[in-house]
Amino acid sequence: MEQQQYAEQCSELFAVGGYAAVRKAARAGIEECGPDPVLLRWLGQAHAAEDEDDHDRAAEAAYRQGLALAADDLGLLVSYWELCLRSDSFDHPHRAKRAVTLQQRIEELAPPGSPERGRVDAAVGWAGRGYWDDVVASAARGQAEQEVLAEQSVLVTDALRRAARGEVREDTGEDLHAAELAAAVELLQGPRNAPLRLLLAHRVGAYVLTFLASFTLNKALVWSGVLRFSMWGWLLWIPLLVAEAKLRQARRLGQQRVIARMQARHEEARDRAPSAG
Repeated sequence: MEQQQYAEQCSELFAVGGYAAVRKAARAGIEECGPDPVLLRWLGQAHAAEDEDDHDRAAEAAYRQGLALAADDLGLLVSYWELCLRSDSFDHPHRAKRAVTLQQRIEELAPPGSPERGRVDAAVGWAGRGYWDDVVASAARGQAEQEVLAEQSVLVTDALRRAARGEVREDTGEDLHAAELAAAVELLQGPRNAPLRLLLAHRVGAYVLTFLASFTLNKALVWSGVLRFSMWGWLLWIPLLVAEAKLRQARRLGQQRVIARMQARHEEARDRAPSAG
């Protein structure tokens, strides 16, 4: 196989969050085709996406190896700069210093309006945020996550009703959203999960009633003199948390299945490559 084919495989896997699979594909390409700046960039990005110290070190090693082959590769320069920018300046002072020189080099090479310059501008804005900005961004992420789960619960409820009617489900293939939905239907079927299905089918009402019930229970225990401070009402949130945990589990399972299908297709392409040549 050619380097470009491996790079395309890395791009596909990265888009669905298959970072371990990206690293595997990038290493396979490097082993077969030799060190390549594009594959080393994908290897570095797949490590950096894990956001752990060990992976950050591996990402830095990949970026530096790639830049040794192509010092002016903008993709490598920007990716390495982003890694240095988000590294803690106390724990990794060398990366903080390197971010300055990398940014200068990127600004020399990347014309205004280019995608690389856009990534730099966006990251600079992110790095310059204060504490309150981080709080607002965190709240926005939490709200976005809840919106995703709310939408997923509606789709899952509809899919469960279709399954109850005996409608045949189509093969989800490599469609990530379809795979997540199919996984949710599997995880929520059966009599034992009937209460969870009911909660998801009436998610908004369940949240309102649970809040009112937990608040009322805590106040009743305090006002009655049984307790001076009560947290028992929070236990009423457990069924809702379990229901949403099922949705998150379904998303992970669907993602794993899509990644496995992509990898199987890629392996098949690799097996065909020698015979085609």
